[in-house]
Amino acid sequence: MSTTALRREAARPGPARPGGSGRAKTSPELVPRLALVLLAFGAAMVLAAWWHSTSAVTGAAGWLTGAGRLTGLLAGYVAPVLLLLMARIPVLERRVGSDRSARWHAFGGRYLVYLVTAHILTITWGYALTDGRNPLAEGVDIVFHYPEMIKGALATILMLGTGAVSARAARRRMSYETWYYLHLATYLAIALSFSHQIVNGAELSVQPEQTLWSAYYALAAVILGWYRLLVPYLRDRRHRLQVHSVAPEGPGVYSVVLRGEHLEELKARPGQFFRLQFQTRGLRWVASPYSLSAAPLPNFLRFTVKNLGEHSAAVAGLRPGTKVRAEGPYGAFTEDKARSARVLLIAAGVGITPIRALFETLPGQLTLLYRAGSDEEILFRSELEQIANRRGARLVYLVGSRRRHGGTLTAKGLSQLVPALTEHDVYLCGPEPMRRSVIDALRRAGVRGSRIHHESFEF
Repeated sequence: MSTTALRREAARPGPARPGGSGRAKTSPELVPRLALVLLAFGAAMVLAAWWHSTSAVTGAAGWLTGAGRLTGLLAGYVAPVLLLLMARIPVLERRVGSDRSARWHAFGGRYLVYLVTAHILTITWGYALTDGRNPLAEGVDIVFHYPEMIKGALATILMLGTGAVSARAARRRMSYETWYYLHLATYLAIALSFSHQIVNGAELSVQPEQTLWSAYYALAAVILGWYRLLVPYLRDRRHRLQVHSVAPEGPGVYSVVLRGEHLEELKARPGQFFRLQFQTRGLRWVASPYSLSAAPLPNFLRFTVKNLGEHSAAVAGLRPGTKVRAEGPYGAFTEDKARSARVLLIAAGVGITPIRALFETLPGQLTLLYRAGSDEEILFRSELEQIANRRGARLVYLVGSRRRHGGTLTAKGLSQLVPALTEHDVYLCGPEPMRRSVIDALRRAGVRGSRIHHESFEF
């Protein structure tokens, strides 16, 4: 199939279904709420284990030591949770969403750093009071004379270092590729910390706590290995993805069409994304997230990439036949989010990528607002207009400076531009500052938060 024919096929929308999918939908918040309940239950079990093993707490030394043990247990509980949130478990990816899982992961990571820091300070101080020693001398003694503490100390250094490079200010100063490699230290840190917990944790020295804790870590490792290593490997063997073509779409923006076998088995959906590793020099060691920019076909997937980093910039030079490793599909930015027959799509810049795929396939009465700095920056113009004509959808370009459209993406402007705005489901994708301001404008205009759908792929 030629590139032109593929683009023409990708632009052909399926039949619009104004009444929705026709099947009863469960609340999109059901799985996220159940996941949070499960996490809270696990934390409660940790507290129960500490309470069961603590007969009494007396004096300052006892309270500090008890606090140290409790924060250590909670830190040990949180660490596998962080791995599971990034394990690409299908139910989480499809029902919670990659961006929300990533936010939970980041939130949990901050608390892990706080818990580890509190654990070190309180346990060292508590032991120092018990032994009548200086806390610094006590800390040195703990590290070099307690079993498995060298591993525990190395794990702490790696965790705190990973926390430092994950801070927003630090992330802004490094590329995705650099951050990705540094973040892999988390796996080593958690592995090193496990033996320290089993050997030094008073609450874990008895049964059945020790067996249950070991099973918890083993299960997390198996799930991580299954979904992050084995499943992608098996899919590579099955689908044999390779680059079919690369075509320019706009300034610094390219569409990459992949060809493969049995791609319908992936059950990829418009709005989702894959993590792609192009098996060529400079690209093979980093998996970067790229959204589908057209509805998937039985043998073809199309992604659109903007030059935002070393990885995405090199995509423009890919040659047909280059093998591709793909993890996915991921993300909950799909038709399942919609609860209404009226849908508003808002895109800015390269954020049109997943929105264009949704514009092609979402059922209902559609309105697309597309923000671009200039006419040259409008991507998929002919495709969008063909889809709008065939579906009877409304397509509005907001082209020009921020000053020119400063009042459009506000509560008042959106209410005037989109009649019955509060009755719409809204799908939104664009740069982070624009996304935050539009969400705020929608909420001010009376759109419920449950009707505003967005996913962020920022690291």
